[in-house]
Amino acid sequence: MVNNCLLEKSIRNIPDFPKPGILFRDVTTLIADKVAFKKAVDLLAKKYKGKKIDKVVGVEARGFIFGAAVANKINAGFVPVRKKGKLPFKTISATYELEYGTDTLEIHKDAIRSGEKILIIDDLLATGGTVKAVIDLIRELKGNIAGIGFVIELVDLHGRDKFKEFPIYSLVKFEGE
Repeated sequence: MVNNCLLEKSIRNIPDFPKPGILFRDVTTLIADKVAFKKAVDLLAKKYKGKKIDKVVGVEARGFIFGAAVANKINAGFVPVRKKGKLPFKTISATYELEYGTDTLEIHKDAIRSGEKILIIDDLLATGGTVKAVIDLIRELKGNIAGIGFVIELVDLHGRDKFKEFPIYSLVKFEGE
């Protein structure tokens, strides 16, 4: 983890969203700040540069923003993982639980070739349900997960416990409040 006040200060807190009792960490304010956004992308890319990553997988929707930028910086392809019904070609899917409901993610069947080195990038690690579903999709396509990177990690929700076998990197960690 990087001790970075600039990134932490650029994240807006929204209480009771999307439901009462949830403190939503809004990364859109970080993205809008050109200095903070560049710093976040640079830090993520620096961690994985030289690791011979074939593709970066980004999760809808904010994971697309960071994932594509990191893929560009480390000279890798980018693969979007989308919510059900949004991809136009043949897909595989995984349903998962998150801290405030359930959802289904899909990836194109031909997005990852067997043996490719994959980096997963998302904006937020909460309970780990979303990333666990992405891991399941990548494994089904026989990709090798080289690492998982997040801008924000909500430590008290213990999301990283769901996938201890992979190296996890978070730029900003928030404790419970």
